[in-house]
Amino acid sequence: MTAEVTTVASRAVAAVDDYFADALDALEAWQLDIAVDIAAARRTGPITTSRLDELVAPYARQTLDTPGISVYGAGFIAAHDSLADAPSHLAWWQGPQRARLTLANQAINKGNIDYSELEWYRVPMLTNQAHVAGPYVDYLCSDEYTITVAAPVRIDDEFVGVSGLDLLIDTVERDLTPQLAALGSAITIINSAGRVVVSSNRRLATGESLRSDGYRNAERVPCARTPLEIVLI
Repeated sequence: MTAEVTTVASRAVAAVDDYFADALDALEAWQLDIAVDIAAARRTGPITTSRLDELVAPYARQTLDTPGISVYGAGFIAAHDSLADAPSHLAWWQGPQRARLTLANQAINKGNIDYSELEWYRVPMLTNQAHVAGPYVDYLCSDEYTITVAAPVRIDDEFVGVSGLDLLIDTVERDLTPQLAALGSAITIINSAGRVVVSSNRRLATGESLRSDGYRNAERVPCARTPLEIVLI
């Protein structure tokens, strides 16, 4: 990798890490606080879905109002069988109206989904680290092309769920593509599955796989704070 390419790659990494840092910081700001609140609520009796909603609502609205980043949805996803009145629950607020998501009113029995199979839940649960998942079509919440940032929440050694926020891909593209284009090279951000998140290369679309032979030898540089890579093509 030449010095010029290295400089472009390092600047692209900095742009991506800076962009997602606000999202990660927004979740980590209440990661410990919600654990304390849940632990205190448990001491007064079993926690129900409505009680969890009351605990999460202030943090979710705080996250939705995070300066410098357009958060579409935010909330907390409870660990399986951790509540008194439901096997699982997503305490979630989203959209311009900051409305609470009500899964019971939606199709395909979304309220009983096993979240442990979903990347944004599974990776923080298994690694105890914050994670950036996507892009994917979020059929559970927004029905939009989405990136989810999620962080694990624990009480002592017990995993009790994840805090999370959603960023719409349209917004991420509007925010990041001009920054990448200004670096003067075709720059693509890919996720751990090798799929395009955002690219300044007009030939590459979000969600496209870069695992084909044509991209096998492309220069790749991992981001420092997020599980994303920069590809110079």
